[in-house]
Amino acid sequence: MQRDHLNHISSQIIGGAIEVHKELGPGLLESVYAECLAKELRNKGLLVEEQVGLPLIYKGEVLGKNFFLDFLIEKEIIIELKAVEEIHPVHEVQLVTYLKLAGKRLGLLINFNVPVLQKGIYRKVNNF
Repeated sequence: MQRDHLNHISSQIIGGAIEVHKELGPGLLESVYAECLAKELRNKGLLVEEQVGLPLIYKGEVLGKNFFLDFLIEKEIIIELKAVEEIHPVHEVQLVTYLKLAGKRLGLLINFNVPVLQKGIYRKVNNF
């Protein structure tokens, strides 16, 4: 059941991202895509949290630094947005690290700076 639920939400997210990309195309700032994607996902009835702080915990101690998730959708799926020439391994590792730190199972890395958005979507699963 959990997997089906996450797949359903991720399909809605991807559909929303494709809609934004169709409307705007590549070549804009990440912040522009973030604003439009948030609107698109909220219009689909999804709970969208932006710039969610994730505390840095080192050896069991909370330190004074936070990581910030671009989006947390339905309190379950992390979205990391990019608008870059190409995705590098460090971008994917960043998302995987966020999944582990937040205790979430599924994340999407979406790069809007591509001609066809399907080529810019990376799905990552945290198997704990």
